[in-house]
Amino acid sequence: MIERTATRLLDALEQDIVIGRIAPGQKLDEVTLAERFGVSRTPIREALFELSASGLVELRPRRSAVVASLGANRLFEMFEVMAELEGMCGRLAARRLTDTQRDALVEACEACARAAGKGDVDDYYYENERFHHRIYDSCGNSFLAEEAVKLHRRLKPYRRLQLRVRNRMQASLAEHWTIIEALGAGDPEAAEARLKAHITVQGERFSDLIASLPRLQARQG
Repeated sequence: MIERTATRLLDALEQDIVIGRIAPGQKLDEVTLAERFGVSRTPIREALFELSASGLVELRPRRSAVVASLGANRLFEMFEVMAELEGMCGRLAARRLTDTQRDALVEACEACARAAGKGDVDDYYYENERFHHRIYDSCGNSFLAEEAVKLHRRLKPYRRLQLRVRNRMQASLAEHWTIIEALGAGDPEAAEARLKAHITVQGERFSDLIASLPRLQARQG
Protein backbone atom coordinates (compact mmCIF):
# COMPACT_ATOMS: atom_id res chain seq x y z
CA MET A 1 0.00 0.00 0.00
CA ILE A 2 2.81 2.42 0.90
CA GLU A 3 4.59 1.68 -2.38
CA ARG A 4 1.40 2.19 -4.40
CA THR A 5 0.76 5.52 -2.64
CA ALA A 6 4.31 6.71 -3.33
CA THR A 7 4.03 5.71 -7.00
CA ARG A 8 0.64 7.42 -7.36
CA LEU A 9 2.01 10.58 -5.78
CA LEU A 10 5.12 10.65 -7.96
CA ASP A 11 3.13 9.92 -11.11
CA ALA A 12 0.64 12.72 -10.40
CA LEU A 13 3.33 15.31 -9.74
CA GLU A 14 5.36 14.25 -12.80
CA GLN A 15 2.36 14.63 -15.06
CA ASP A 16 1.33 17.98 -13.56
CA ILE A 17 4.81 19.35 -14.25
CA VAL A 18 5.29 17.90 -17.73
CA ILE A 19 1.91 19.06 -19.09
CA GLY A 20 2.35 22.49 -17.50
CA ARG A 21 -0.33 22.35 -14.83
CA ILE A 22 2.46 23.28 -12.39
CA ALA A 23 4.51 25.93 -14.17
CA PRO A 24 8.32 26.27 -14.35
CA GLY A 25 9.59 28.37 -11.47
CA GLN A 26 6.58 27.58 -9.28
CA LYS A 27 7.38 26.70 -5.69
CA LEU A 28 6.28 23.28 -4.48
CA ASP A 29 5.06 23.64 -0.92
CA GLU A 30 5.22 20.43 1.11
CA VAL A 31 2.29 21.35 3.36
CA THR A 32 0.01 22.24 0.45
CA LEU A 33 0.92 19.08 -1.44
CA ALA A 34 0.44 16.92 1.67
CA GLU A 35 -3.05 18.34 2.09
CA ARG A 36 -3.87 17.80 -1.58
CA PHE A 37 -2.88 14.13 -1.55
CA GLY A 38 -3.93 13.36 2.01
CA VAL A 39 -0.50 12.18 3.11
CA SER A 40 2.19 13.28 5.54
CA ARG A 41 5.05 15.50 4.46
CA THR A 42 7.50 12.58 4.42
CA PRO A 43 6.30 10.97 1.15
CA ILE A 44 6.00 14.44 -0.37
CA ARG A 45 9.63 15.13 0.51
CA GLU A 46 10.67 11.78 -0.96
CA ALA A 47 8.74 12.48 -4.16
CA LEU A 48 10.40 15.86 -4.53
CA PHE A 49 13.79 14.22 -4.11
CA GLU A 50 12.93 11.74 -6.89
CA LEU A 51 11.74 14.58 -9.12
CA SER A 52 14.97 16.45 -8.54
CA ALA A 53 16.92 13.37 -9.65
CA SER A 54 15.01 13.40 -12.95
CA GLY A 55 15.67 17.12 -13.39
CA LEU A 56 12.04 18.20 -13.08
CA VAL A 57 12.51 19.92 -9.72
CA GLU A 58 15.31 22.03 -8.26
CA LEU A 59 15.95 21.59 -4.54
CA ARG A 60 17.26 24.79 -3.03
CA PRO A 61 18.77 25.65 0.37
CA ARG A 62 16.42 25.61 3.35
CA ARG A 63 14.42 22.75 1.78
CA SER A 64 12.52 24.82 -0.78
CA ALA A 65 11.72 23.19 -4.12
CA VAL A 66 10.73 24.79 -7.42
CA VAL A 67 9.77 23.37 -10.80
CA ALA A 68 12.79 23.43 -13.12
CA SER A 69 12.78 25.00 -16.56
CA LEU A 70 13.73 22.59 -19.36
CA GLY A 71 13.52 23.94 -22.89
CA ALA A 72 12.58 21.89 -25.95
CA ASN A 73 16.10 22.15 -27.37
CA ARG A 74 17.64 20.82 -24.17
CA LEU A 75 15.17 17.96 -24.09
CA PHE A 76 15.91 17.06 -27.71
CA GLU A 77 19.64 17.04 -26.94
CA MET A 78 19.04 14.67 -24.04
CA PHE A 79 17.10 12.29 -26.28
CA GLU A 80 19.96 12.39 -28.81
CA VAL A 81 22.44 11.31 -26.15
CA MET A 82 20.02 8.68 -24.83
CA ALA A 83 19.77 7.20 -28.33
CA GLU A 84 23.55 6.94 -28.55
CA LEU A 85 23.86 5.31 -25.13
CA GLU A 86 21.12 2.79 -25.81
CA GLY A 87 22.57 2.04 -29.23
CA MET A 88 25.94 1.32 -27.63
CA CYS A 89 24.27 -0.93 -25.04
CA GLY A 90 22.54 -2.80 -27.86
CA ARG A 91 25.73 -3.25 -29.85
CA LEU A 92 27.59 -4.73 -26.88
CA ALA A 93 24.63 -6.82 -25.75
CA ALA A 94 24.36 -8.40 -29.20
CA ARG A 95 27.92 -9.68 -28.77
CA ARG A 96 27.58 -10.76 -25.14
CA LEU A 97 23.95 -11.78 -24.62
CA THR A 98 23.45 -15.09 -22.79
CA ASP A 99 20.49 -17.40 -23.30
CA THR A 100 19.23 -16.48 -19.84
CA GLN A 101 19.41 -12.77 -20.64
CA ARG A 102 17.60 -13.28 -23.93
CA ASP A 103 14.84 -15.19 -22.16
CA ALA A 104 14.53 -12.33 -19.67
CA LEU A 105 14.18 -9.83 -22.52
CA VAL A 106 11.49 -11.93 -24.18
CA GLU A 107 9.67 -12.18 -20.85
CA ALA A 108 9.85 -8.40 -20.42
CA CYS A 109 8.57 -7.84 -23.94
CA GLU A 110 5.69 -10.23 -23.39
CA ALA A 111 4.75 -8.21 -20.30
CA CYS A 112 4.77 -5.09 -22.50
CA ALA A 113 2.49 -6.89 -24.95
CA ARG A 114 0.00 -7.74 -22.21
CA ALA A 115 -0.10 -4.10 -21.10
CA ALA A 116 -0.51 -2.91 -24.67
CA GLY A 117 -3.29 -5.44 -25.21
CA LYS A 118 -5.18 -3.86 -22.32
CA GLY A 119 -4.48 -0.37 -23.63
CA ASP A 120 -2.92 0.43 -20.26
CA VAL A 121 -0.35 3.15 -20.94
CA ASP A 122 0.83 3.37 -17.33
CA ASP A 123 1.36 -0.39 -17.03
CA TYR A 124 3.14 -0.42 -20.38
CA TYR A 125 5.41 2.37 -19.21
CA TYR A 126 6.65 0.35 -16.23
CA GLU A 127 7.10 -2.84 -18.27
CA ASN A 128 8.88 -0.84 -20.96
CA GLU A 129 11.26 0.51 -18.33
CA ARG A 130 12.09 -3.05 -17.23
CA PHE A 131 12.72 -4.06 -20.84
CA HIS A 132 15.25 -1.29 -21.40
CA HIS A 133 16.99 -1.90 -18.09
CA ARG A 134 17.48 -5.54 -19.05
CA ILE A 135 19.25 -4.40 -22.19
CA TYR A 136 21.54 -2.22 -20.08
CA ASP A 137 22.21 -5.17 -17.78
CA SER A 138 23.08 -7.33 -20.79
CA CYS A 139 25.71 -5.05 -22.31
CA GLY A 140 28.49 -6.34 -20.06
CA ASN A 141 29.81 -2.85 -19.33
CA SER A 142 28.82 -1.67 -15.88
CA PHE A 143 29.95 1.94 -16.42
CA LEU A 144 27.90 2.26 -19.62
CA ALA A 145 24.92 0.65 -17.91
CA GLU A 146 25.15 3.12 -15.02
CA GLU A 147 25.26 6.12 -17.38
CA ALA A 148 22.31 4.79 -19.39
CA VAL A 149 20.30 4.31 -16.21
CA LYS A 150 21.10 7.86 -15.06
CA LEU A 151 19.89 9.48 -18.26
CA HIS A 152 16.93 7.12 -18.51
CA ARG A 153 15.95 8.28 -15.05
CA ARG A 154 16.14 11.95 -16.04
CA LEU A 155 13.99 11.32 -19.11
CA LYS A 156 11.48 9.05 -17.39
CA PRO A 157 8.53 11.45 -17.26
CA TYR A 158 9.04 12.45 -20.90
CA ARG A 159 9.44 8.88 -22.09
CA ARG A 160 6.25 8.14 -20.24
CA LEU A 161 4.32 11.04 -21.68
CA GLN A 162 5.31 10.31 -25.28
CA LEU A 163 3.58 6.93 -24.98
CA ARG A 164 0.31 8.86 -24.98
CA VAL A 165 0.90 10.00 -28.55
CA ARG A 166 -1.56 8.24 -30.84
CA ASN A 167 -0.51 4.67 -31.75
CA ARG A 168 2.90 5.08 -30.07
CA MET A 169 2.43 2.22 -27.61
CA GLN A 170 1.79 -0.37 -30.33
CA ALA A 171 4.62 1.00 -32.44
CA SER A 172 6.97 0.83 -29.44
CA LEU A 173 6.04 -2.80 -28.84
CA ALA A 174 6.70 -3.73 -32.47
CA GLU A 175 10.11 -2.06 -32.23
CA HIS A 176 10.91 -4.07 -29.10
CA TRP A 177 10.45 -7.32 -30.99
CA THR A 178 12.77 -6.20 -33.80
CA ILE A 179 15.37 -5.24 -31.19
CA ILE A 180 15.13 -8.69 -29.59
CA GLU A 181 15.47 -10.25 -33.05
CA ALA A 182 18.73 -8.39 -33.69
CA LEU A 183 20.09 -9.15 -30.22
CA GLY A 184 19.20 -12.83 -30.49
CA ALA A 185 20.85 -13.06 -33.92
CA GLY A 186 24.04 -11.59 -32.49
CA ASP A 187 23.94 -8.70 -34.97
CA PRO A 188 25.62 -5.70 -33.28
CA GLU A 189 25.03 -3.25 -36.14
CA ALA A 190 21.31 -4.03 -36.41
CA ALA A 191 20.83 -3.98 -32.63
CA GLU A 192 22.52 -0.59 -32.37
CA ALA A 193 20.59 0.91 -35.30
CA ARG A 194 17.22 -0.36 -34.08
CA LEU A 195 17.71 0.89 -30.54
CA LYS A 196 18.88 4.30 -31.74
CA ALA A 197 15.88 4.58 -34.03
CA HIS A 198 13.60 3.46 -31.20
CA ILE A 199 14.76 6.29 -28.93
CA THR A 200 15.02 8.87 -31.72
CA VAL A 201 11.38 8.21 -32.56
CA GLN A 202 10.58 9.01 -28.94
CA GLY A 203 12.14 12.44 -29.34
CA GLU A 204 10.24 13.13 -32.55
CA ARG A 205 6.99 11.85 -31.11
CA PHE A 206 7.49 14.05 -28.11
CA SER A 207 7.48 17.06 -30.45
CA ASP A 208 4.07 15.91 -31.65
CA LEU A 209 2.95 15.58 -28.06
CA ILE A 210 4.04 19.12 -27.22
CA ALA A 211 1.59 20.36 -29.84
CA SER A 212 -1.22 18.34 -28.27
CA LEU A 213 -0.54 19.28 -24.64
CA PRO A 214 -3.26 21.97 -24.47
CA ARG A 215 -5.90 19.33 -25.30
CA LEU A 216 -4.40 16.88 -22.82
CA GLN A 217 -4.37 19.50 -20.09
CA ALA A 218 -7.97 20.50 -20.85
CA ARG A 219 -9.15 16.90 -20.52
CA GLN A 220 -7.31 16.35 -17.25
CA GLY A 221 -7.65 19.81 -15.70
